Amino acid sequence: MHLSRRTFLGSALAAGVAREVTARHEPPNTPGQDRFDPWVEVDAEALRFNVAQLRALTGGRPILAVVKNNAYGLDLVQTSKILATLPEVAGFAVVKTHSAITLRDAGIEKPILLMGMCSEADGHELVSRGIEISLYTDDAAERITALAGRTQRPVRAHFYLDTGLGRMGMPYHRALPWLADLSSRQELQVAGTFMGFTEETDFDREQLVRFRNLAQRARDAGADLGQLHAASSNGVYHLPDSHLDLVRPGIALYGCYPSRYEEERAKQELRPAVRLRARVVRVVRLRPGDSVGYGSKYTAVQPTWLATVPAGHTDGVPRESVAGGRVLIGEHTYPVVGSVSASHCMVALSARRTASVGDPVTLIGPDHPDIHPNTIAQRTGVSVYDVLMHLNPTLPRYLV
Repeated sequence: MHLSRRTFLGSALAAGVAREVTARHEPPNTPGQDRFDPWVEVDAEALRFNVAQLRALTGGRPILAVVKNNAYGLDLVQTSKILATLPEVAGFAVVKTHSAITLRDAGIEKPILLMGMCSEADGHELVSRGIEISLYTDDAAERITALAGRTQRPVRAHFYLDTGLGRMGMPYHRALPWLADLSSRQELQVAGTFMGFTEETDFDREQLVRFRNLAQRARDAGADLGQLHAASSNGVYHLPDSHLDLVRPGIALYGCYPSRYEEERAKQELRPAVRLRARVVRVVRLRPGDSVGYGSKYTAVQPTWLATVPAGHTDGVPRESVAGGRVLIGEHTYPVVGSVSASHCMVALSARRTASVGDPVTLIGPDHPDIHPNTIAQRTGVSVYDVLMHLNPTLPRYLV
C-alpha cells in the first residue's frame, strides 16, 4: 500500500500516542517494571519547575519553547503536550517540517514556528495549518506571494537574521531594504524577527548590538518586525539584554545547564526532566586478571563483582562513559568499565555483591549528582546536548 505523506505522519503520531497510553496504564511510579531493555522516563513536574525558573530568570518574558530534535530526546509530542498546558509557554519552535506538522496533528494549538527551510509543497501545508515559517532568502517575496495565492490566506512568518553565526538567516548588513520591502506586503503577517548567537561571550554582545541596531533602523523606516527574540538557553543565563520580547530556550527547559554548569546552577536551579533506565541482566564475580569488554580494556586486580546493563551507545550511553561515567543502582553509583558496546555496558560493583539480576539502573537522571547530564558531560568530555539528544528515539517514553 502506498503511504501518502499525511498517512505517514498520522501513523507516526499514532505510534507516539500508543507509547503515551502504555505509560498511563503502568501502575503508579513503576514504569518499565516488566522489562529489562532500556526505557526513558519523562518527569512532567520537572518540566513545569524549569519553565517557572526560566520565567523568573527572564523577568516574566514569554517562552517560545524549542522542541527540536525530538524535544532534545525526551519525546516531541508528549513533552510538547505538557508544555502547552503552561501559560508561560507562548508557543513552540522546531527546525524540521515533519516536527511542526506532527505537533499540529497532535492537537497543539499554540503558535508553532518552523525555523528551518521548507519546500513549496510543505510551505503550502504549513501555512494552511497555521504554522509560522521563517523568511531569510532573497526570493522570500516571491515565496510568500505564491503561498498566499495558493492558500488564500496571509502568510504568518518570522524574519530570520544572520548577525554572525553564519548558519542560517539573511545577513544583517544587507537586510534593511529586504525587511522594508517584505513587511509592506499585504500577503505577509509578521509574527517576529529573530537571530542566533555563536555563544562566544564577547562576540555575542556584538551580535546583539547588530541585531538591535538593525531592528531600530528598520522600525524607524516603518517596517513591522513583530516580536524580537534572540536568547537561547545560553543567552537566558548569560546575556540578559538579549531577553527582548520573547526568550527561546531549549536544553534548559529539560533541566540541563547550557555551558557553565556551576555558574548557571548558582543563578537559577533546574531539574533534569529525563531518566535513562534499564535493569541488570547479569552479575558475575571476576577473578584477579579477568578482563572485560572489547579490547580487554579493563582487568580486575582483585576479586570484583561485575554487573551487565543492557544499554549501550545506540541507546544513548556515551562510549566515553568508561572514562569517568557512573550509574546508579540502589542508593550508590558505580563506575562503567571496559567498553560501552552498542547494546550493553558493564559496571564494576565492589568486592561485595551489591546488585542482583533485575535491579533497576539509572544511567542518566536527576537522582544523584554522578548521573546528572551535566556531570556526565563534564566527566566524559561529550556535549551535554549529545547526552540528551542521543537518547534512542525508539525507546519507550514513560511519563512520571
